[in-house]
Amino acid sequence: MIVPSPKLRPFDVEAFLTSPALAGTIVAYHAFETIYAQGDACETVLYVLSGSVKLVVLSSGGKEAVVGVIDAGDFFGEGALAGQPLRLATAIAMVDSQIRVVPKQQMVSLLHDQRGMADRFITHMLARNNRLEEDLVDQLFNASEKRLARTLLLLARYGKPSGPRRVLPKISQEVLAEMVGTTRSRVNFFMNKFRKLGFIEYNGDLTVHDALLSVVLQGSPPASPTKQPPAAVREKRTTDAGRSRPKGARTTRRASRSKE
Repeated sequence: MIVPSPKLRPFDVEAFLTSPALAGTIVAYHAFETIYAQGDACETVLYVLSGSVKLVVLSSGGKEAVVGVIDAGDFFGEGALAGQPLRLATAIAMVDSQIRVVPKQQMVSLLHDQRGMADRFITHMLARNNRLEEDLVDQLFNASEKRLARTLLLLARYGKPSGPRRVLPKISQEVLAEMVGTTRSRVNFFMNKFRKLGFIEYNGDLTVHDALLSVVLQGSPPASPTKQPPAAVREKRTTDAGRSRPKGARTTRRASRSKE
């Protein structure tokens, strides 16, 4: 007689990550507060319970660049699992946020012991990798107007299974310029253009409409060919030019002067 094995209860990853029973701490950060700095020891993996976080890289020359924005339900700091000794970027809360901080060893154990957790984390890493490739192509081949439109749609979580969010958290034009890789004046110009076209609304809060997708999907307008004048016009111009200066006129004039 075969005794059926008891059905295992499905592992709820989101409930597990938000559960207070999970070892590790939940830390509340205020807007603009630093979570960790570039060069800090890389010993934990972090999970955004609520709020949003931006990742900023500072070059040796003092230039800053925003290389990513992490929303609720996403991991960051996962370089610790790859043996990364130091943080490569600074993580800053964009709004009031709650962050789950999981020690590296515990995260490794969770990935080994909980298949649902491993699947969830692999999905996150694949999505992150795809996003990085798309960002590189965007930076290399697209104009700043299209890059800004794509950034706004990504911040609005356009195409996510949970559906887009129409109203974005407060984000300055300086941060958008750093994310897009352009100047604040260009961002301001295109934001005003998008607003006039009805693609976005902003008056304190920023609302993104689906119509903004048209800016990303449309290609560059083809270069208009140089228009040539009709053959009859070209012939007339040539004739007029010949009449205005007959052949040999200058030579005859010089000859008559020499005879005088």
